[in-house]
Amino acid sequence: MSLTRITILSLLTLLGGVAIAFFTTSSSLLGMFAQAVIYAIFALGVGVLLRQNGLVSFGHALYFGAAGYAMGVVLSLDWMPAELAIPVVLLAIGALAFLIGLVIVRVPGIAFGMLTLAIGQMAYLLVSRARGITGGADGMSINWPSTLFGVSQSVLLKPATLFLIAWVLMVVVTFVLLCILRTRFGAITEAIRDNEERARFIGITTTVPRAAVYAMSAVVTGVAGLLSSFNTGFVSPENLHWSVSAITLLMVVVGGFKRPVGPIVGAVIYFLFKDLLGDYATHSMAIFGAALIAVIVFSPDGITGAVERLFTRRQAQGGASRAGGH
Repeated sequence: MSLTRITILSLLTLLGGVAIAFFTTSSSLLGMFAQAVIYAIFALGVGVLLRQNGLVSFGHALYFGAAGYAMGVVLSLDWMPAELAIPVVLLAIGALAFLIGLVIVRVPGIAFGMLTLAIGQMAYLLVSRARGITGGADGMSINWPSTLFGVSQSVLLKPATLFLIAWVLMVVVTFVLLCILRTRFGAITEAIRDNEERARFIGITTTVPRAAVYAMSAVVTGVAGLLSSFNTGFVSPENLHWSVSAITLLMVVVGGFKRPVGPIVGAVIYFLFKDLLGDYATHSMAIFGAALIAVIVFSPDGITGAVERLFTRRQAQGGASRAGGH
């Protein structure tokens, strides 16, 4: 996909978000949409790791929750303004993830997933017991300032405004990821993913690019964590729990990780699915699990893959019928 086409699609998607905010009159529905978009950004982080490195993480909730806790600590200690703290927190998450990645990306397959699970659960237990700093199991309230980037918090927290902020960030993050993956770096990481031994043979250093992808995915997840903490004004150890990573991974698999928008589609479908279930929401995970099995069996590359195949098939049938007419 060319850069021009990516830019046009991004602008159209931005306009689509404005239309959703304008025509949706229900505040509760906009709130659900905002939450879905936040988790779509989270899923983008998990998806780019799976797509570029071919690795499954069960511990990405570490960076989702760490973003909120880091922001809460910085603001409570008044170390710096919130506007400066946001990029500092994201840079710190990226640096931490890169250092962790230099070690764990050397481990292949399921062992990598188990390592991420262990690191994430270690952070979960640490936060749960550090009551003096994090509030322990009770969680931590985040004292966001009354104005952020010159805009009142009361305005920013309106459902329509929060949805638009999350939507714009989702589009920007997707655009940046697509631009990065179109560069030589994207080609190198794909080559390493497909055949690491061959990549080494032709002189490519494999550990650093893989660690860089891991760090990039952690920063994207951190963006979602900051949005979530701003939305709720609160962060708890549950944000770090492995189950949060697992649910997000389900979104990625259902949507399809091979397409850039697949994780977004999976997140939106998951939240719409939960909302439509209504009284049966207590059994939502069981029903969603059954849907996941169906997707894996009938379309291993997710819903976006199935839609793309259907579209390609119809195009081919249309071309054949036109050729037959001549």
